[in-house]
Amino acid sequence: MADDLRRLVTRCLAGQTAAQIDFVNRFQGPVFGFCMRMLRQWEDAEDCTQETMIRVMRNLHRWDPTRKFEPWLFTIAGNRCRTRISKRGKRPNSVSLEVAVEDRSQLYRDADLLNEEIEFVLEELRSQYRNAFTLFHRHELSYEEIGEMMGVPLGTVKTWVHRARRELVSGLAKRGVVEESKRELQPIRRKSSAAS
Repeated sequence: MADDLRRLVTRCLAGQTAAQIDFVNRFQGPVFGFCMRMLRQWEDAEDCTQETMIRVMRNLHRWDPTRKFEPWLFTIAGNRCRTRISKRGKRPNSVSLEVAVEDRSQLYRDADLLNEEIEFVLEELRSQYRNAFTLFHRHELSYEEIGEMMGVPLGTVKTWVHRARRELVSGLAKRGVVEESKRELQPIRRKSSAAS
């Protein structure tokens, strides 16, 4: 995969139009998903995705092939999103989702519906928690990469990811998606106090 990407970047830098189209097709979807999670607005996410892809193509020669590509790509996308948010002059409005629940015991066996419930709860988290959680679990970035991308210390990233997990499980329990007895992230304080 890394060699394949390096070859693609080399072809893009050589000005091959087909390679540039392949490059955009490969990364446009993940970038849009990332922007949508940060901005919560479709049009803004589309604009920032386009700005990101243009900026990345213009600066491909600056990417260090000895380092992972995705953190560099998402750092650019994150900067575009932060610029857009600062222009709004306020925190982005959260999207209200309505989930119709009929027979819960049956519906939650379906992975798609479970994913919808997870997305619903993630929407309610603080944006820092949600973004750190998404970068760690979905984009598989390291704590160090996330800290560099979000401009915060390593310990802060770990705290945000931990709190996002805990609040996600708590939110799913409140919605009846998981049983109270399965909330494995809740007793963390009790364990640490017992150990002391």
